This record gives sequence, structure tokens and C-alpha cells, in this order.
Amino acid sequence: MGPKEVEVVLYGAETLCPSCVNLPSSKETFEWLEAAISRKFPNQSVKMTYVDIFQPTGNSETITFAKRVIEEELFYPVVVINEKIVGEGNPRLKTIFAELEKYGYIAES
Repeated sequence: MGPKEVEVVLYGAETLCPSCVNLPSSKETFEWLEAAISRKFPNQSVKMTYVDIFQPTGNSETITFAKRVIEEELFYPVVVINEKIVGEGNPRLKTIFAELEKYGYIAES
């Protein structure tokens, strides 16, 4: 029995944030992250959710956070695990993996 499923939410947008011109798009980052997590934690369920900050859908917390990304001018995409920001702009896998391990996910070496 593995860890209870954790949700990784990526808040992003179709357009790049002004200071992120050379970085991949939010959707590309989401796909890259999803692939990296499934390789690092095979056969362990991680729920991956993409939220468009300009057209957010989901529960009220999700919509409120999407507005916060815009209002506080956070570098997006913003990666959130259980309401904790673990990456902004160009998220680092090491930080995200470390956070998942806190919830009992076991990394493949």
C-alpha cells in the first residue's frame, strides 16, 4: 500500500510570463513534469492537474489561488503540492521530488 495520493497542481497560462521568454510553455512544463514524476515514482499514483490562471476551473481554493498568481505577479507556471508552492517559473524537479517523498512516495534510483 503506497502513500495516499497527492495532487500536484500546475498553474499556468497559454502565454509565457513576461520574464519567462526563453522557458517552455506552461503546458510543456506540465507534460515534462508529469513524465518526470511517473519515471521517478513508477506505479505510485500522483494526481496531476493543470489550471489555466486566466480561465481557472475547479474548487474555490483553486480559483482563488489562480487569481493570486496574477495579482501577486508570481512567475508561472507555479507548481503547488497540497497548497504549498514548490516551484515557480522554471520549477526544479529536485524540490518537487523532495516534497513528494515527504508524503511517503518512494523514488526509483
